[in-house]
Amino acid sequence: MSSASKKQGTRVFKKGSPNGKITVYLGKRDFVDHVTHVDPIDGVVLVDPDYLKDRKVYGHVLAAFRYGREDLDVLGLTFRKDLYLASSQIFPVPEDSETTKRPLTRLQERLIKKLGANAYPFFFELPPHCPASVTLQPAPGDTGKPCGIDYEMKAYVGDTVEDKPHKRNSVRLAIRKVMYAPSKPGDQPSVEVSKEFMMSPNKLHLECSLDKELYYHGETISVNVHIQNNSNKAVKKIKVSVRQFADICLFSTAQYKCTVDEKCSQESEDGFPLGSGSTLSKVYELKPLLSNNKDKWGLALDGQLKHEDTNLASSTLIHDPTQKENLGIIVQYKVKVKLYLGPLAGELAAELPFTLMHPKPEPEPERKSSISEKKSSSPNHNTDGETSNLVSDVPVDTNLIQLDTDDLATNTNTYADNDDDIIFEDFARLRLKGETEA
Repeated sequence: MSSASKKQGTRVFKKGSPNGKITVYLGKRDFVDHVTHVDPIDGVVLVDPDYLKDRKVYGHVLAAFRYGREDLDVLGLTFRKDLYLASSQIFPVPEDSETTKRPLTRLQERLIKKLGANAYPFFFELPPHCPASVTLQPAPGDTGKPCGIDYEMKAYVGDTVEDKPHKRNSVRLAIRKVMYAPSKPGDQPSVEVSKEFMMSPNKLHLECSLDKELYYHGETISVNVHIQNNSNKAVKKIKVSVRQFADICLFSTAQYKCTVDEKCSQESEDGFPLGSGSTLSKVYELKPLLSNNKDKWGLALDGQLKHEDTNLASSTLIHDPTQKENLGIIVQYKVKVKLYLGPLAGELAAELPFTLMHPKPEPEPERKSSISEKKSSSPNHNTDGETSNLVSDVPVDTNLIQLDTDDLATNTNTYADNDDDIIFEDFARLRLKGETEA
C-alpha cells in the first residue's frame, strides 16, 4: 500500500452566508468538557474584503436555555434565558485581541495556507461550569426549536458588535458541549431497607444492588434483588424501574421524574405472592432506550442537531455543588425497586443511583483511511467529478444540519485537498440530505 493511501484526511465543517461573502470553517461540532477545562472553539472565517469595505466581522458564542416554543415569543418577550455569551471581533483583527496573543492551532495554520490571505482565525473558550447540551422531548405536533439548552456560534457583518445581524451576511452554526464517561467509575451501588409491621415479630427485608455504577447508553442494567420476608405479611408483587430525574435550574428549581423502563412481577408470577417466611433472589434486566419512550413529553435528551437521532440525556456530573444553578438542567438516573404488600400493609421501596453516559470515543483513523484511499485512486476529482478545490455554494438557512458521519466515505459532498489532505463537508448539502431521509 502506498504512503498516499495511508495518509489520513482532516475533516473540516464548512458553512457560508446566503450571499456567499463570509464562510466559517470549524474542525469539529462537539466540544468536550474535561471537567478542568472545555475544548476551545477555534476555526477560520473567510471574508470578501471588497464586500465588507469599512465594516467588520464579529463572532459570538451563545449558550441559552429555551423554556418555551418560538411561536409563543410575542411583544419582544422570549422564552429563553442566556446562560453564557462571548463576543469578539474577527476582522479586522484588533491588536489587543486574545487571538493575536494566542498561537494558531495546526488546523488554523493549514486552513489559512489553503484559503489565502482573506482567512482570519477566531478563538472562543467556554468556562468549565457551562451546562451540557440537553433537549427536552417535545409534545407531538410541536414545531420549531425544542426546549432545552443549546449552543450557537455566529459570525456576522456589522459596524459595531451591537449591530443586529442580517440573515444574508451572517452564518449560524449549532454546536454542542458534551461530556463523556469518567475513566474511573464509582463504587458499586447497593442498598438494604426493612419494614416493620404491627403485630409482627420480625421485618420484611429487601436488598438490592447493581452489577456496576457506570453504564453506557444501550447497555443492559442488571438489578440483583433479594427479598427475605420474616414478617406475617405477604408481598403481592414487585416493580423494578429506571427513572430519569431532571432538575430544571432556572429561576427556581423544579424536578421532573420520568420512568424510562420497568419490569413488573404480578401475583402468580415469579414466585409471587411471597408469603411469610419465604425468600426470593432474582436478577431483573432493564435497558433504558429512547426508542421505547418517544411518546413522553418533557423527557430529557442529549442535545441534537437537525434531523439527527439522539438518545436519553447523559447523567450530569457535578464537581462543584455551588455551581449547580449554572448547569441549567441536571440529569440523574436511579433504579427503583418497589414491593407492594396490599392496601393495608403499604409498600417498601429502595433506590439505586447510577451514571448513564457515552464512552470516550477513540481516535478516528479507520473512518478517514477509506476516504484517503478513495482520494489516492482519484487524486484530482471528488465523487461528483468536480475538482477537489472547488466548493459549490448553495442557499443555507440559520439552522445547522444532520451530519451523516457513517456514510462519510461515500458522501457525494465530501472532497479532499491534494496538498494538505483537508476534507471539507458542506453543511448545507448535508442538511438537505438529512431532510430527504427524515
